[in-house]
Amino acid sequence: MKIIACVPNFSEGCDVNLIRQIAGAVEAVEGVHLLGVESGRAANRTVVTFAGEPEAVCEAAFRAAEKATALIDMRKHHGIHPRFGATDVLPLIPVAGVTMDEAVALARALAQRIGNELQFPVYCYEQAAFCDGRRNLAHCRAGGYEGLAAKLAAPEWQPDFGPARFVPRTGATAVGARNVLVAYNVNLDTASVALAHAVALDVRESGGGLRLKAVKAIGWFVEEYRLAQVSMNLTDIAATPLHAAFEAVCGRAQARGVRVTGSEVVGLVPLQAMLEAGRYFLAKLRQPVAASDSETIQAAVRNMGLDEVKPFDPQQKIMEYKMQLCENRRRRRYSSSS
Repeated sequence: MKIIACVPNFSEGCDVNLIRQIAGAVEAVEGVHLLGVESGRAANRTVVTFAGEPEAVCEAAFRAAEKATALIDMRKHHGIHPRFGATDVLPLIPVAGVTMDEAVALARALAQRIGNELQFPVYCYEQAAFCDGRRNLAHCRAGGYEGLAAKLAAPEWQPDFGPARFVPRTGATAVGARNVLVAYNVNLDTASVALAHAVALDVRESGGGLRLKAVKAIGWFVEEYRLAQVSMNLTDIAATPLHAAFEAVCGRAQARGVRVTGSEVVGLVPLQAMLEAGRYFLAKLRQPVAASDSETIQAAVRNMGLDEVKPFDPQQKIMEYKMQLCENRRRRRYSSSS
C-alpha cells in the first residue's frame, strides 16, 4: 500500500468552530485518516495531521486549503509564530511505498492546483523547490505576511504557481515534500523572550553556538503557559534526535542561568524517536533496560517532561499508534456496515 502523510499549518488557533470546519473538510475525503488536530492560542495556529493513499491525501489537502481560504482573513490575524498565509505551509511526507521523487511530483501538482483554482501565490519548498534558494521554508516565508506585498514585487520572488500579486485576505502558501519533521518546544523557567531566543541561537543550525544539524529554533513567550519556550523544528531526527535537542537546550539554558521545566511535542512524533529517547535516559541514569515499549516511552515522557504543560497520551501522540487506532476504527465501521 502507498501511504503519504500531510501536516498543514493553518493561521487560526482560537476559533474552535472554524478549526472544526477545516478538519471536517479533511475527514470528508474517503481513504484519509485524520490523525491529529492541535491548536495553540499564542501562536494562533493549528497543525492538522492526516495520512492515507496519495490521491486521497492530496484531495483532502486541497479541500482543507480551500476551506481555510474561505474562512480565515489574514488581515485580522495576530500570533507569535512566523506566518505568511491562511494555509501557511502544506507539506507532503512519504510514509510507505512512496519515493521522495513521487512525493515531489504530488506536491508540485497540488501547488499548481491550489494556485490555479484558489487564486493566490504558492511557493514550493524543501524537496519540491524548483531552485535551491527556496528549499528552506524560512527563506520562502521571510518578511512574513506583513512583508509579502513587497516580496511579490521582487522578480526573484515571483510565486511558483498562482497570481504574482498580493491577496490581502489569504496571503501565500508554501507547499513542499519532506521527510518527517518533529515540532518540539522546550519550556524555560522564565518569561524572558530574550533569554529563550539566546538559547535558540545557541542550538539552531544557523546560529553561532552548538549549531545542531537540522534544527531550526526561535524563542517566544506563551501566554497560556505563562513561560518562555525554545520552539524547534527537528527536520532530520536521525541527525539530531529528540533527546539530543532536549539535552542541548538544557545545557545552554543552564549556562545562561535558566532552568528547563519540561517540553512538548506539537503534532505527532515517530515511535522510533520516543524509543531512542527512552533508551538514552535509561542508560544515562543507569537504570535497567525497559521490558516493553510502553515502559521505554514512559521513561522518555518522564525525563523530558513531555506531560508538564498538557497530557502526553502515546496512543494519540505517536504516529504509528494513532494510525493503528484510525485503521481499527475504519475496520469496525466496515464490519458494522457489511
